[in-house]
Amino acid sequence: MVNGDDRLTLPDLLARRAQEQPDSPALVVAEVGTLSFDAWDRRSNAVARALIDHGLPSGHRVGLLFDERDWIDLAVAWCAVMRAGCVAVPLSGRLAPAEVRHALTDCSVSAVLHGAGVDPPDVNAWRATPAELDQGDEGPVRRDVFPGGLAQIIYTSGTTGRAKGVGATHANLAYGVSAEPRRRTLLHSRHFLHAFPIGSNAGQTMLVNSLGARPAALTLPRFTPARFARLIESYGAGTVFVVPAMAIELLNARVQERHDLWSVRLLGSTAASLPPAVAAGMAKAFPKATIVNYYTSTEAAPAQTVMIVDPARPASVGRPSSGGDLKIVAADGRRAKAGERGEVWLRSPAGTRSYYRDRRLSDDIFRDGWVRMGDVGYLDEDGYLYLVDRESDVIKSGAHKVSTLQVEAALYEHPSVAEAAVVGVPHPVLGRVTAAAVVTRSPVTTADLRTFLMDRLARHELPSRLLFVPELPKNHLGKVVKSRLRDLLGPPADGST
Repeated sequence: MVNGDDRLTLPDLLARRAQEQPDSPALVVAEVGTLSFDAWDRRSNAVARALIDHGLPSGHRVGLLFDERDWIDLAVAWCAVMRAGCVAVPLSGRLAPAEVRHALTDCSVSAVLHGAGVDPPDVNAWRATPAELDQGDEGPVRRDVFPGGLAQIIYTSGTTGRAKGVGATHANLAYGVSAEPRRRTLLHSRHFLHAFPIGSNAGQTMLVNSLGARPAALTLPRFTPARFARLIESYGAGTVFVVPAMAIELLNARVQERHDLWSVRLLGSTAASLPPAVAAGMAKAFPKATIVNYYTSTEAAPAQTVMIVDPARPASVGRPSSGGDLKIVAADGRRAKAGERGEVWLRSPAGTRSYYRDRRLSDDIFRDGWVRMGDVGYLDEDGYLYLVDRESDVIKSGAHKVSTLQVEAALYEHPSVAEAAVVGVPHPVLGRVTAAAVVTRSPVTTADLRTFLMDRLARHELPSRLLFVPELPKNHLGKVVKSRLRDLLGPPADGST
């Protein structure tokens, strides 16, 4: 294990930190409250005892349905479920009822723990709030908690189809986490800030960080650029985590002109590739920060690549970290040479994840510790990874294959473009051609934008249609929903652009 203990589980780590730092804040939710390590430990023990007293068998799944104001109750419920030897299924209250019902029924939950203001859908399970179960029984609980046991199921964002449950063991979740104070991460900070949604892989990683990092986790009920920047300023946050959509919103709002952001020493972006123009903008907005791009997926975590944004390699997402491995697999199944495009695969020394109750799909995506990322990319001579596109998003236009990421990166270089997304749309001769939806921050014409792109893109990469929209269609995680974008960008009846 890298800087960790392969026998350590997160419930054990919480107990240790509660003993060593009982009054230290573990989690701060702006405008809501603070959770100390001692309170987290005591409350999760009480809720775990209540789950067992309710007759919940070991290994059963428990849905955790909370709004973004409920991070403290989520943290308590999450550790309680694991301590009771059960499996946590975290879900956001922002999801549509049908999405929540799908997840809860797909993994056959026996119980649902939920926020006081959340009304879970009617499924065959009993329900309660953590407060209703917290009756003050604080005796330590640790039932069937072992590294190889299933601890958590996260449902994917569903941008390319029905959401799938990805199971992670205790060993997988605790990989790289150390109980030793001198090995705790983010040592330069007193607070690390994020605004990731509950139930997302990034959000759950922040809960792990709140147990294994030196600083307290800081979050807010709802992300807006101004509120996020105010928290950085008021708490002097040294570490900030965002997704590219948040980075774009921060830049578009020009928060650096109204707030002091000089406390930030590390700004990490995850969940999607950070466009080079956006990375450059963030470096200017956060002048003291090292800008880092993390590349992983719900399926691959904790395997990831890490890239300190480098002007010499602006489009790279880096190299494997923490003892991980990376390869590009060519169409014929061999390992690709430097510069040769193929499928991206990641591998971590941690126990790999798998799709819950879907052996066929798991066998297709998870192989001998490797995880198929669903992306096309290539490595340079020094082993740095460059993403070409999602396999499903590559546009086959005539004899050419077009990367939507490359077209989007070119659009982001225009000073009037606030956001952009590109998909393939049908064409009677070429099969598919590129089309782009653009959100602008200042006036620009279609002709001006096409002229700008002609110096940056090949002819077959130029969007056949440019559509100016007030906003891009996104899910609750901030990811563009490409299926809705394709409907939006289908060829107009009159053939105009």
